[in-house]
Amino acid sequence: MAENNPLTFGSLFAGIGGFDLGFERAGMVCKWQVEIDDYATKVLEKHWPHVHRERDIRECGKHNLEPVDVICGGFPCQDISYAGLGAGLDGERSGLFFEAIRLVRQLQPRIVVLENVAALLTRGLDKVLGMLASIGFDAEWHCIPAAAVGAPHLRERVFIIADNRRERVAWLAGKSIQRVIAFSWCKNVRRLEDLPARSNLYASRLCGSGDGISKRMDRLRGLGNAVVPQVAEWIGWRIVEHERSTACRKNGNSNPAKNAAHENDATCQL
Repeated sequence: MAENNPLTFGSLFAGIGGFDLGFERAGMVCKWQVEIDDYATKVLEKHWPHVHRERDIRECGKHNLEPVDVICGGFPCQDISYAGLGAGLDGERSGLFFEAIRLVRQLQPRIVVLENVAALLTRGLDKVLGMLASIGFDAEWHCIPAAAVGAPHLRERVFIIADNRRERVAWLAGKSIQRVIAFSWCKNVRRLEDLPARSNLYASRLCGSGDGISKRMDRLRGLGNAVVPQVAEWIGWRIVEHERSTACRKNGNSNPAKNAAHENDATCQL
């Protein structure tokens, strides 16, 4: 990958742009976004005004989406989450995963990055990996919590990285994310009841008032569904690192110092 020829990506189920922001911070260029929610689309239009955008993934294909190096997306989790009815990938909303597979088959990106709730590990990961394998993609998956990048909550999410090359790439195995504990009181917190002295905490600026009715529900829903940009950025840098080292090998560059400089350029300080 040349310095002046950055990786391109397309964003499925883009939401308010968590993947998009993280990947752009890693040096990638967004070519298109697909998002059906009206509020989320307004956010995307504000921050990515010149990016091609489609609304319904079921109406997308080679006719309206250009080929890209990377396709990313956090497909709907409602039927997978333990808070739902457990329909899994057979559910109406989470079943849109198969539309993502259809687009990957058509557009043939080099890399696919998918995200969903940790419940996917027991509610459909086997099908996800099987479908990716059936269209020629070898996958690796890891559970990365938002707390690893300093968020005051756990928010465990499964990230799946797949490539369609013969070479087996260990995208995340052996890599260490710099874990940040920005709020000492959130350590080992998995639910509200685990918070110590929570009556002394500042009132949330995100939701709620004295009457118990939440404000700005669209914004909260967008934030709740979003991929944490710092996690997406960390994954993005791992992809960029690999592409740079691969380009060096193809160009016959065996200079360790120069290769190390490339890797240092791609170091994400979270």
